Amino acid sequence: MKLVRYGPDGREQPGLIDAEGRLRSLGDVVADIGPDVYSPSGQRALRSVDPDALPLVPGHPRLGVPFTGVGKFIGIGLNYRDHAAEAGLALPVEPVVFNKWTNCLAGPYDPIAQPPHSTRLDWEVELGVVIGSTARYVSVRDALTHVAGYCTVHDVSERQFQLERGSQWDKSKGLDGFGPVGPWFVTADDVPDPQTLELTLDVNGTRMQHGNTRDMIFSVAQIVSYLSHFMTLQAGDLIATGTPAGVGMGCKPPRFLHPGDVVELEIQGLGRQRQDIVASQYAVADDARDLLRMPAI
Repeated sequence: MKLVRYGPDGREQPGLIDAEGRLRSLGDVVADIGPDVYSPSGQRALRSVDPDALPLVPGHPRLGVPFTGVGKFIGIGLNYRDHAAEAGLALPVEPVVFNKWTNCLAGPYDPIAQPPHSTRLDWEVELGVVIGSTARYVSVRDALTHVAGYCTVHDVSERQFQLERGSQWDKSKGLDGFGPVGPWFVTADDVPDPQTLELTLDVNGTRMQHGNTRDMIFSVAQIVSYLSHFMTLQAGDLIATGTPAGVGMGCKPPRFLHPGDVVELEIQGLGRQRQDIVASQYAVADDARDLLRMPAI
């Protein structure tokens, strides 16, 4: 199943994409696409619904984050061999873990506002993994039984914040709009092997990233198992599993995003995103410039 949420930001309605790619309303079936819906029992109930009996949604409404209940948004860094190589870093012996704050969640076509103190805005296409049931100290063998589904994630990053401000990755990854998700939440039964998916990302029509999840250093099952030994994973938790080579930081010379740029990214079977980069509506206050080590205007 391909589940979606559509409508204005903060007032999204539940829906699904039928076999012909048409958007249909689930409003008479469920209140929203929450943990009760993508839990094992919730998915069984949804599969009994005939998509052709659901009303078609007219027009082309905005698509939001395709599910609710995200308690934790967890990132995995340097999880593709070619990306570690372009960064000039050794392959990790354990998954590199960081946080993306939930305020960064955004719809797949929402614009990305470059923060006013940002100079090195970068892109990363990533496979998103949605937890469907509590996972605590689970084995690699059983890890995928706790996965509800998968989605396309854009792990937007600010490299100056990441690398030159105490190497604290979290503050480079969780700014508003830095986590577009969707367009769809694809249930796990429609993704028989998450380690065979093609990933691509274009900037202004030029292909920058092209990889496959088979090239992950740590598989989805290994990541879920590993994380469950350091935190309890709960239904709705979202894991971004790393990006292949081709990020802006790895270009020679480096290339970063600016207002006016357009980013398009896609994962096989999980849908395509498109974001316009726009200028921030905010400015940095004078009394914060020294703290942020910014030059005076």
